[in-house]
Formats: sequence, C-alpha cells, structure tokens
Amino acid sequence: MKKLFALAMMLCLTMNVVRAEQVVVETRNTSLVLEVEKGKQPKYVYYGAKLSAQELAHLQLPRDGRMEAYPAYGLNAPAEAALAMRHADGNLSTALVCEGYEQGRVVDEGVATLHAASAETMVTRITLKDPVYPVTVTLNYKAYVDEDVIEAWTEIKNGEKQTVTLTTFASAMLPIRRGDIWLSHFYGSWANESRLVEEPLTPGQKVIVNKDGTRNSHTDHAEVMFSLDGKGQENQGQVIGAALCYSGNYRLKVTTDDTEYHYFFAGINEDNSEYHLKKGETFQTPALALSFSQEGLSGVSRNFHKWGRKYKLAHGNKERKILLNSWEGVYFDINQQGMDQMMHDIASMGGELFVMDDGWFGDKYPRKVDNSSLGDWVVDKNKLPDGIEGLLRDARKNGVKFGIWIEPEMANTTSELYEAHPDWIVKAPKREPVLGRGGTQVVLDLSNPKVQDFVFSIVDNLMTKYPEIDYIKWDANMPIMNHGSQYLTMTDQSHLNIEYHRGFEKVCQRIRQKFPDVTIQACASGGGRANWGVLPWFDEFWVSDNTDALQRIYMQWGTSYFFPAIAMASHISATPNHTVFRTTSLKYRIDVAMSGRLGMEIQPKNMTDEEKALCRKAIGEYKEIRPIVQFGNIYRLVSPYDKKGLASMMYVTDQKDKAVWYWWKTESMQNEHLPRVKMAGLDANKYYKVRELNRIDLKPLDCEGKSFSGAYLMNHGLEMPYRNDVDWGKKTDWSSRVLLLEAE
Repeated sequence: MKKLFALAMMLCLTMNVVRAEQVVVETRNTSLVLEVEKGKQPKYVYYGAKLSAQELAHLQLPRDGRMEAYPAYGLNAPAEAALAMRHADGNLSTALVCEGYEQGRVVDEGVATLHAASAETMVTRITLKDPVYPVTVTLNYKAYVDEDVIEAWTEIKNGEKQTVTLTTFASAMLPIRRGDIWLSHFYGSWANESRLVEEPLTPGQKVIVNKDGTRNSHTDHAEVMFSLDGKGQENQGQVIGAALCYSGNYRLKVTTDDTEYHYFFAGINEDNSEYHLKKGETFQTPALALSFSQEGLSGVSRNFHKWGRKYKLAHGNKERKILLNSWEGVYFDINQQGMDQMMHDIASMGGELFVMDDGWFGDKYPRKVDNSSLGDWVVDKNKLPDGIEGLLRDARKNGVKFGIWIEPEMANTTSELYEAHPDWIVKAPKREPVLGRGGTQVVLDLSNPKVQDFVFSIVDNLMTKYPEIDYIKWDANMPIMNHGSQYLTMTDQSHLNIEYHRGFEKVCQRIRQKFPDVTIQACASGGGRANWGVLPWFDEFWVSDNTDALQRIYMQWGTSYFFPAIAMASHISATPNHTVFRTTSLKYRIDVAMSGRLGMEIQPKNMTDEEKALCRKAIGEYKEIRPIVQFGNIYRLVSPYDKKGLASMMYVTDQKDKAVWYWWKTESMQNEHLPRVKMAGLDANKYYKVRELNRIDLKPLDCEGKSFSGAYLMNHGLEMPYRNDVDWGKKTDWSSRVLLLEAE
C-alpha cells in the first residue's frame, strides 16, 4: 500500500485548477463529491448513493457546516482539526490550500500473491500546500469500484529546512449531516470481545481510542457504522461504514457542535506519539476504508466482506481447513504421544489440520507454565523427543496437516533470549521493566531492526527447516505497559507506538514474501488483532479465547459487521466451558461454530461414541456448506442484542442458488413466544429445497425436503419448533437449527 504510486499507473493530470471544480470519486453504487479550487481548501459536498450526471450538475452545496476535507489547526482554533503541527520556528498554525489534483486508474499487482485478485482501482490525489511554509499534504482516495469501498489516507511531506513536529495527523475527516443518526461500535475485553453497542449521536464528542500498543481490538474496535435514518436496520436503510486499516493505537472521534453536521475523524492515536518529521521526510497515515449502502447494516457488511476477501485478507479466495487445536485439551502439557493421538483423533473426525499450541519449546528454561521461555524457540526434547520432525511424521501418518503456535514479539525475563539481549525489550528509560503475563513477560522492541530480524528468523527457521508446516498460530499476549525504547533516541521516544507497528509490518512483509503459502492466524489474547491493518498478512483471527457457544453468538455477531466468516476462527469446545463454565448441548456448540471457520477444541478421546458421530457428521456437512459460509453474502436477520429470545442470520451465494440459515435460541422460557424469522437475500422467483443439518430430532422438521419460493421465505419465513425433539433423557434447554437451502 505504501508503494502504491510506484506501481503501474494511468493518471489523467489536472494540476492547474483555476475555478471551482467537482471532483467525483465513484464506485458502482456510490459517489463521493468534493469541490476543489486552487488556493482554497477542498470541501466535501456529498457522500452517498451514486449520482447521475444531471444530479451532479444540479447538486446543492452544503450549508451551515465546516466542509473542509482536511482541516488544519491554527487559523480556526476552536474547530476540530485533522492536522496540527509545530513548524520548525515554533509556529502552531497551518493553512492548507489546493494546488491541483490528479485522477486515474491504478493496477496494483503487488497484492496478487496473497490475495484473491490484483486491485484495479480509481485513485484521486489532491495536493495541498501551506502558502507560507513548504509543507505539502496529499489527500488520497482509492475507489474499489465493484465492492463500493473507498479508502482515504494522507501523505504529509516536510519541505522545511528543519524538523517539524506533527501533533495531530488523522487519516481523514468525514462530515455527516445531522438528523436521526445512530452509531454502531464495538467494545469488550478479554473473553468478551466485539460486543455491539448502538446509540444515537448527540451534541458533544464521542471518542473511541486504543492505547494497548501491540493489539487494538480488545477494549474497542477501529470500525464503526453510522445509520443515517434512525436506529440501524439490518437489510434496509442508509448506512456508512468506516474501518481504520491500522494495527496500532488509534483514535476515532465524532464531534457535534452548533453547526448542521457531525464531524468524524479517524487516525493514529497521537497521545504521547507526536512525530518529528525530518526535512524531506513524508509521513503516510493508515487508510480509512469507507462504504455506503442503502441495504442497511448487513449491506455495508457485505461490501466490507467482499472487499476484504478479494483485496485484503491473505488467501481470501481459498477455503480454510477444519482443525483441532491442542490448547483446551492439554494446555502446556505437550508430549509426543499426546500430539500423535490428537492427530489421529481429528483425522478420524474428517478434519484436515492439527495445531499444536503453547508449551512445546525451551531448553535451559522449559515452557511448563506461562512464566518462562518466550524467545527460546527450540524444541523441548523432554516433551518431544522426536522433535518437530516426529510431529510431521505423525501428521503424514494420520493424513492431516500440521500447525504450530508461536509468540514471536514477546519474551520472558526467564529466558536465554533475555539473558543475551536485555536491550531488545520495550522499557522506559532509567526504570525497571513492567512485567506482564506470568510475572515475567516483556514485549520485544520492533522499532529495532535487530529485533525485526530476530522475529523474522523465528518463522524463517521453522519454515526453512520444516517446510511441511502448514499453519502458524501467531499470538501476542501483552500490551506495551511502559513507554520507552532502548533503540530510539531520547528525542524520538514519542515515536515508539508508531515505529513498533512499522517494524511489525516490515516483518510481516518479509515473511509473506518468502513464505506466501503458509496459513497464519492472528491470535492476541484471543481477539486482540481483529483489524484490517493486520489481515493483509494473516489468513484469519481467533475471535476470542472464550469458546462458550452462547457468548460466541454475541461476539461473532459484532465481529461480522466488518469481517467475513472465512476470517473468524470458531471452535467446538468441551463443557463445562473453560471460561464461563456454562454447559450447553453439543449440537448448539456445533451450530454456532459452523457459522465461522469451523474447528475443534473439544478432544474426541473424551467424547462418547454418540458425540463423536454427531461431530463427524457435522464436519462432513460443514464441508458441503463451506463455500457458502466462507464466500457467501451475509444477511443478519434477528439480533441477539434485541433480546427477542433468539438470533438468526444466513449466508447466500452470489448466484442465489444456495444458502445456509442459522437459528439459535438465546434463552429458554415456558410459554415463550418467539418471532418467526423472515429470510433475506434469496431470489424471489426461485424455489429452494430445505434440508436440516446436524439433525438430532427423532423425526424431521415438517419443512424437511420441501421446496418454498424465495418470495415466501423472505416474506413469511419458516416456523421452527422451540425445542429439539429428542428422547426425554437427552432434552436440554438449548435449541438451534441450521438449514441448507438449495435452488431447484
């Protein structure tokens, strides 16, 4: 992305703007319109449904709003600014006026190795300059035409003779006309990630920030949706979605004052991160991805999912394997025989991949619990006498692929790495390090090129020596607690949070350049790295360490607003659940896990024959629906957050010839009254044959094997029994259904 304009380009140059011109950034269904005039700040005029030539010719200019596309601080100090800087002479004021613009088609072939397609986009660049100081700001708008997504980012170049200091540097600002505007955003914590909250925008400020340093999607997410005509509805209504594509600390801010507009700013969190921009240096902000839909919240989600699978997510066009992970089975108690048993178990269930989690490494300091060994990435021969070679041998024997867990950005003070390189950790100057997990964990300083080389070498050594490794689970279990770099100069200590993620990106780029085919999961104390700044190098993320099926419905619902099912690792776990100790039925756990990338934490060796048969059947049926779930279009139908006693959603193919429909009860009461769920996204004129998956009932549903028109299913829906019809001794208070619909 940072080398975008070094790629093959075809640009229509229009640099000598004399009078006000409309600059239109378009996708298939949307238009973003700016007014550009030489010597003035570009102004937003419109963002919404696509406009015709006649509509553009008669487009009204906004009134009673500050519409500057990238407002700078100092000449209207009371207003919120996207850019603020301290010039070399100490001046805090900046003015930005237009010099000209260019538009053209860009073919970015650099993404083709990892992603579904090369990006063919329309790019608009508007050049702004300060009339007094030699500072240049370029506004960039990149339109993914078919996916209705526009990325906006900024390049700030210092032409002064000395260093300038950036104190505010948003990626973009978007004005949103006041009215009945609702904001959807996502909060949470460890084991409770991505919880949806919906609220009206009111006067004042709404600020969403992250200060974790290494991970940025636990407490809040860098993605929001604005519903423009009241509380958001899933499949109707006008909605704007915005996602900051950045792996580090961020700030999203909506300011509402006495004008007619809300002002949305998004970018890097500048708290304690002022940036010293050297002479001739250009600072590039992360992209803010925007999408507009007239098909509600799910409509924006569908746009982001298509865009993500095609252009952002690593291997977004390849089906994900069904795996068994060792963590909840044995935790740190890794041994050769146990791993062989797990490989045999997942193979017997029809699975395709086994992943050995934490606990396999350490020589001088064996990894027995979480307080040692990070950084010492050598096999513990007491646990694994045959080493990784033996594990790969057993994987071949059992007919499955093999994956491994690492946490390459971290170390423990109890480790050979720390003993050799105490200068490699993040640490405040003149102070003792703040320690994390296990009382010994520390973060390696990725601003340091030597640390970058070391982190790269972890993957390089594994993959070069053992090229059969198919999957890497990359974890990150500690935030940056103490601000300080032993590599950066004392004058540039404020660069730490930015340089860390520049280093992280460099490492990821090197890994993917050398090992483009390996599957890599982003795990960070669970769902700490669910963001589009990470996923260009990762195939998926671990939604949460909490695998409880009921809570996963809520977390995966929120996650689905911006991320497709193919990226959402969702595993069947044992009960009582290891986090919340809830006991849910096995079918319910299966039905929830099958709405994402299916995997297992539950160990087949601990299951009854009947439970194994149900899981084996579910894995077989998931393979049938895997293309629909992982590549289909999402339609959320009934939200668990609406407290109607159930949740329901579905995936539909592009051709509308197949769909998978999910229905989960979220509570159980006597004499309950649940809504009948109307489906969405089907072809009204096609007839769909119904087949229930994961069936445990003594007799089939009354709709089983029957055909219904798409119109009937969308206008009326199907009645579902509130409980599963099973033998008395097998009844539970958990009920769920998964239906496969196939056009005749």
